[in-house]
Amino acid sequence: MENNSLKGKCILITGGTGSFGNALIEYLFKLKTKPRRVVVFSRDELKQFEMQKKYSSKNYLNLRFFLGDVRDKERLRSALKGVDVVIHAAALKQVPTAEYNPIEYIKTNILGAQNIIEECIDSNVSRVIALSTDKASSPVNLYGATKLCSDKLFVSANNIKGKKNIRFSVVRYGNVFGSRGSVAPTFSKIEKKGTYFITDPDMTRFNITLKKSIEMVLWTIKNMEGGEIFVPKIPSYNIMQLVKAFNPNAKVKNIGIRAGEKLHEEMISINEAINTVELKEYYAILNGYSKLKPKYKKIKYVKNGFYYNSGKNSNFLNIKELQKLIKSELK
Repeated sequence: MENNSLKGKCILITGGTGSFGNALIEYLFKLKTKPRRVVVFSRDELKQFEMQKKYSSKNYLNLRFFLGDVRDKERLRSALKGVDVVIHAAALKQVPTAEYNPIEYIKTNILGAQNIIEECIDSNVSRVIALSTDKASSPVNLYGATKLCSDKLFVSANNIKGKKNIRFSVVRYGNVFGSRGSVAPTFSKIEKKGTYFITDPDMTRFNITLKKSIEMVLWTIKNMEGGEIFVPKIPSYNIMQLVKAFNPNAKVKNIGIRAGEKLHEEMISINEAINTVELKEYYAILNGYSKLKPKYKKIKYVKNGFYYNSGKNSNFLNIKELQKLIKSELK
């Protein structure tokens, strides 16, 4: 998918050394209309060093690395000089860890988000896209609560930008299949006669591939009005179906749901649905700012009582589809 809106632009990716950042860089540098410059902003010097070796060829001459933390406003200010588009992927994400280290998650996921907002406004950035998670809808854990707060900060930032030509929107999607921290890579390392540890056999999750998540972000850059939380129409899977996709004769042990974990994830709650419109490939949860845009006045809202839950999804992946995903995504 070509995106001419990126031609000649400088893009900064916070948390750019993760699974998403690596995949996005490869995707961007394959485009015919390449960005002018891509900046990876992260606090992990080892991962930056490894990425510099990986992307050292002449095909990545416009790639830059900037060591820093979203908690540090001065460092952000330096990194944002000349930047047109910010994709905010930096976050602390592990659900159980958040339950025991809440203040650290607040510092990065909430205060770091506010730092991004303030410095982007002052630096004349034109587009800011914050990556969110299904755990931000009706959160039951600390991580989800920090991401909900982050989402609110970004959509509300459109109200404080003044006359600056900048738009803030959020992309909220489910588990990225095969990404660091997801269950699929863990299952792939279990030997044939090994035991698969699950937290509940009825557990379901939304599923999206890295490629689809990247395409969604690039679509958002091109189509955002500001103030939306975009949600993709994606399939779900049951955890036991995933186990069988790896090994039909697997030994399974149920260890019980972990602290802060949900049985089913939700991307649009019944209360959020009141402000949700349906697009071709996505839903858009609107706020007061985006509701005023002429574009959305012509689009119908979802029906009363609608909610988007991984356990009630009309599209579930079967074992064969999951096996195909395993082959394509776990390289």
